Amino acid sequence: MIEQQKQKPEIPYLTRIQILGAMGATAIILLIVAKLSLYLGNFSLFSWNLNQRELLLGVGLGLVITALSGVAYRVWTAYRKSADYYLEMVLRPLALPDLIWLGLLPGLSEELLFRGVMLPALGLDHLAVIVSSLCFGILHFSGSQQWPYVIWATIVGMIFAYSALLTGNLLVPIVAHIITNWISSYFWKMSQLRQLKNKF
Repeated sequence: MIEQQKQKPEIPYLTRIQILGAMGATAIILLIVAKLSLYLGNFSLFSWNLNQRELLLGVGLGLVITALSGVAYRVWTAYRKSADYYLEMVLRPLALPDLIWLGLLPGLSEELLFRGVMLPALGLDHLAVIVSSLCFGILHFSGSQQWPYVIWATIVGMIFAYSALLTGNLLVPIVAHIITNWISSYFWKMSQLRQLKNKF
């Protein structure tokens, strides 16, 4: 059996420090955009409050999204290739403890902007869900062949958006996003380490 050649990234591989710095810088930029939007716009931040019920709903939703992502990874070949390409670029240089930041930084900053600011700015309706989710999906674009990953991120963005609308609490998608990133990145990292061990 001929082993498939890995796609070369259109964006050059970054070092661990560069990726952590890029995650931090992206989080700061998204927070600044969110703050400016709130300052200049005629709307309020989507409400959120810390309580046990919504915290557990967020954890449960994160587990469901992770499971759905696993199914999509197994049955949708184009998505699997696209996800591997994206995760290879982002996760390979990171150490296991770095995955904590991979959950927290995007989970907080992206949810604040795409669900916390964009949903109320666009009217808290189905159109707001679609537009904010498309923007969220496009944020995950990393090359011309990576449309399946963008489609999946858009679908997940819609799930996050509806979870905020249905519960009235931004905490739910924040927690779900963090959990999804943590679990998905951990399992991908472990599978890569296993493959590396099997080679030796």
